[in-house]
Amino acid sequence: METRVLSFQAGGPALPHPDPLADPSSGWLWIDADADAGDLEELTALTGALGLDPLAVRDAVEDLDLPKVDDFGESLLLVMHGLGDERVETYELDCFLTANRLVTIRRGRSPSIDALWEAAQTRSDIAAGGPDEMLGRLADVATRRLVSVLEVFDSRNDELIELALTADARFLAEVTAVRADLSALRRAVHPQRECFDELRRSTSELFSDRGRRRFSDVFDAASRAAQGVDAARAGLSETLEAYRGAEARQATEVSKVLTVYAAIMLPLSLVAGFFGMNFENLTLVADESGWIIVTALMAVIGLLSLGVFISLGWIRRPSGRHAGETLGQGLI
Repeated sequence: METRVLSFQAGGPALPHPDPLADPSSGWLWIDADADAGDLEELTALTGALGLDPLAVRDAVEDLDLPKVDDFGESLLLVMHGLGDERVETYELDCFLTANRLVTIRRGRSPSIDALWEAAQTRSDIAAGGPDEMLGRLADVATRRLVSVLEVFDSRNDELIELALTADARFLAEVTAVRADLSALRRAVHPQRECFDELRRSTSELFSDRGRRRFSDVFDAASRAAQGVDAARAGLSETLEAYRGAEARQATEVSKVLTVYAAIMLPLSLVAGFFGMNFENLTLVADESGWIIVTALMAVIGLLSLGVFISLGWIRRPSGRHAGETLGQGLI
């Protein structure tokens, strides 16, 4: 288990601290732990000394929970989901709040924590306030990272619309990837918004008025994220309908071309069938140039039929399509 500690004192940036169990005196401590199920015993010993709920700590490293808030009186647990760096997928971030400590537990790297951790050591305004305000800042960073993905969707959707209108073979793979990304965001954004709504109206003594106001701002950002996800899913459905319409139109064009070919061949088949009858007195059968006359007649009929369909604009070259074989890039 990897653990790091920051000490916050009034009037300056945060400073690294060697002891997570030290008495913060007039300030407070931020303890960040990167732990998994194999570190449970060591983590339980640390958090037990801090007075945190052991079952909640066990869930933090063993289970994958949706965003939630648990108030234990002297401590409070906020489970959030943050956005990873390399793919559009979320990870769990368990935050324990006490009167003079903020304890964050994660499994693997957290870009949101890393960004805020570095900023708190260089900027006094970021380090100002108590642990409840820092928790609000962390929630704000995590939420705005989720919103940043939705900002990409508008330009990505324009590309999907172009593929849809041409019934491009890549469309289904791309739209499936984007839909999977949006579903991953939606699973985190909606319950996370409800958590922030609960915290902005919390009556817990662990939250100051400034902390509640900060969570009000975070709730607004989470609400925009939730609305953006729903709007993106609706836009994706409309794009899919456009693709189905383009696909049906293209299939109609193919059927039209086949119908035109069949219409041209039908009178030629009739002529060939007529002169193919086994009657001795059939016109032109005994004539040595009969086959030339019949062939010329068939050519004239074919050319006339082709000219009629061309003048009507019914003959076009269809574009071939093949099913997509690989998943698209999504919103990456």
